[in-house]
Parts: sequence; structure tokens; C-alpha cells
Amino acid sequence: MLSNIRIVLVQTYHPGNIGASARAMKTMGLTDLVLVNPRQFPDPEASRLAAGAENLVDNARVVGSLSEAVSDCVQVVGASARLRSLPLPHFDEPDEMARELVEQAGHDPVALVFGRERFGLTNDEIRCCSHQVSIPANPDYGILNLAQAVQVLAHELFTAWRRRPDSGYRSPRPAQERQPTREQLGHFQAHLSRVMQSSGFITQPHARTEDQLESLFARAQPSRRELSLLRGLLASLERHLPDS
Repeated sequence: MLSNIRIVLVQTYHPGNIGASARAMKTMGLTDLVLVNPRQFPDPEASRLAAGAENLVDNARVVGSLSEAVSDCVQVVGASARLRSLPLPHFDEPDEMARELVEQAGHDPVALVFGRERFGLTNDEIRCCSHQVSIPANPDYGILNLAQAVQVLAHELFTAWRRRPDSGYRSPRPAQERQPTREQLGHFQAHLSRVMQSSGFITQPHARTEDQLESLFARAQPSRRELSLLRGLLASLERHLPDS
């Protein structure tokens, strides 16, 4: 279950923060580390600050985009110090986030995403996520560095894993009843956008309407079977549109 929980660091500036984050992960039983365009990696400073978690640093995967890092995940939570204008569902408390991710990780990969040291995640990167979470802190000085944020949320995940109801062996959930991956959901959203534009429902790409509909489906959490049904509906509508 814990092996299905991925920590993603986006464009980390200081290599030492990669090592310190790996150390924070290993203390909480997490092993899957993915780096999106780190400024400097590999680097001796990353290994030095890993302090016993060098194997996580050595095995970290480096990818070129956040979408690539989370394409196979069914739930992706972006850690953000501030709420964005994007209407994504937000976990008000980190323990709520942890319980949900641990539940989903019992069947499929999930991810917790951390942005750059100075300004976090961009709005486009937040769009790759299904949810957001913030760490409650002193309103007068709520600044955590990257490794501290990883440690706090990794501890919440480990605690949720330890406290999960012990129901013994659980048979795998049928594939069609599981949540779609971010890649599958992205294909659906692209299909929906194409149909909305070709039908004249919206006339500008990336309109606010699309953000709101993405949020709607994020809250609804359709299964793969339900998403397939929606794709079939869109395909049927598309065949009746002019020039389709």
C-alpha cells in the first residue's frame, strides 16, 4: 500500500532538498520518489543530506513534466501554501487527505506533489492534480521548507496507514470500478473540450467553464466504467455535429 504512494518534487532548486525529502520519506515508509526537471541532479549534496536514504535518491526517477510523473495515478494531491482560483477540491485537513490517499493506494498508484521552493506549483501544474491540500500553520509565520512539508504530510500518510481498519485480505477491486488514471481522465477532458467547442457551447480554449467542469468531475470521482459511458455519450454526440 505505501509503495503505491508517490512523492513528486517539481523543479527542485537546491539538490540538498531532494536528499532531505528522501530522508523524510524513508522515515515514514515511503519509497517512490519522482523528480520533475530538477535544476541539479544527481548531486553529492542530495546524497549527503539523504543521511541513510541514499537508496531513494539513487532510485529516484527523473521526468520532463508533471503530467508524465502522475499519468498512471488515480488521485493526485498538490501541496500548496495558498488556495488558488482554480476550483479544485481542497482537503481542509491533512489527515483527511491522508486517509483518502491510503484508501486509493490499496488498489492503484496515487501521488502527493510538491512545487518549487520559492513559489510552489504553477496553475497549469495544479491542473494536473485532482485535489489540493495545505498544512495548517501559524498565520503570522506559516513558512515550511520543502523537506519539512514532505515530512509533515508523509507522517500523516504513515499515521493513516497504521490506523487503517484491519479487514484482513481484501480482494482486488474490479478494474472498471476503480477510479480512472490521470491519463484516462485527461483523454476524457480533451474529448469533452473538443465536443463543447465544435458544438458552439464554448468559443474560447481554456475557458473558465472548462475549469469548473474539471472540478465537477474531480468531486464526482467517476469510476472507469462511468468514464467509459461518458466517453461513449460524447462520441455519439460528436457524430451528429457538422464537420465531425
